[in-house]
Amino acid sequence: MTQAKQKILIVDDQFGIRILLNEIFEKEGYQTFQAANGVNALQIVKKEAPDLVILDMKIPGMDGLEILKRIKQDNPEIKVIIMTAYGELDMIQEAIDHGALTHFAKPFDIDEVIAAVKEELPTQVN
Repeated sequence: MTQAKQKILIVDDQFGIRILLNEIFEKEGYQTFQAANGVNALQIVKKEAPDLVILDMKIPGMDGLEILKRIKQDNPEIKVIIMTAYGELDMIQEAIDHGALTHFAKPFDIDEVIAAVKEELPTQVN
């Protein structure tokens, strides 16, 4: 019996970053979803219940902190890794206080992001 693929939601208003992360994590064996804003992200969280969310903190409209709080309110089991621009230390600390696991500063090292995701969501080997 094969287990269902673990699900990752990528939330970033930058199309190129979403596509890059999406392709990488699909190749790594995860089922991926993308959202460009908070409203879409929360709809996907409710519908798909991803195992992990990679969340950009600077998103027009609903910011990453608000999205994080709502994700954790809907489903405290969902793991969240945040991405920020350099210099947003206060936001990083607040995000960690609200349940984010770790953070990456943009531009990020893709290998570090992959390693962090694999640490939180080891892929199942059949």
